Amino acid sequence: MKIINDSLKREILIKTTPKRIVSLVPSQTELLYDLGLENEIVGITKFCVHPYHLKATKTIVGGTKKVDFNKIKALQPDFILCNKEENSYDFLPELEKIAPTYFSDVNSIQDSLNLIANLGNILNRRTESINLIEKINFKLTNFKSFIKDKPARKVAYFIWANPWMVAGNNTYINEILKLNKFENIYANRSRYPKVEINKIRHEGDPDVIILSSEPFPFKDEHAMEIATYTNRSVTVFADGELFSWFGSRLLLSFDYFKELHKKFESHF
Repeated sequence: MKIINDSLKREILIKTTPKRIVSLVPSQTELLYDLGLENEIVGITKFCVHPYHLKATKTIVGGTKKVDFNKIKALQPDFILCNKEENSYDFLPELEKIAPTYFSDVNSIQDSLNLIANLGNILNRRTESINLIEKINFKLTNFKSFIKDKPARKVAYFIWANPWMVAGNNTYINEILKLNKFENIYANRSRYPKVEINKIRHEGDPDVIILSSEPFPFKDEHAMEIATYTNRSVTVFADGELFSWFGSRLLLSFDYFKELHKKFESHF
């Protein structure tokens, strides 16, 4: 029996090492799997698509914003994993009636590494978590060397259309943009502000428009619409998972970012 603190500084009593876990966060579901906890996962969301076969072998308990508490209770979990951004904090009272509930809050790569270490400790996967952290840090160091001499570029990172919404300040995405030497023209705004694209030229006129693959399915017509309001922007359709998923997904992110920068070299 031990008392742990989650990312929100809440004290959680863990009686024994959890063996039946419900994850309500896609990136954290993937992390659990990569820590060797596939057998311990009993419930996931419909958005938990990595690894894909889990959707056929685990119980789907809803989405990230709306869950079926009765389904979760029926699974008899001894640990529930949530995230401050992905899930509603209103879930907490009902979830706590069912099992100890851990809320993560990840706004930087260091936060992500801390989460990996914490879950490794809680779930008796210390060796696996240490190895994963070492691999991520190796790739991070290599990427920082790669990006060091790259020019900074102004960007706008869109996550939704009609209403148009972007990633702003105090977000994990914004931290990833900074790592890439992308200067977010909306970094002085709230986390995910609505914006008027007809004002984009006056608000920073970005060199690059990034249209994320999630949560909105952007298409060519969206890129063309934004382009009418910019002077010189290059528009890219980006893999949103590699910009917004934390945890073990970082193992893939840095190589993807390198390829993205190489593509830009032919445009500028």
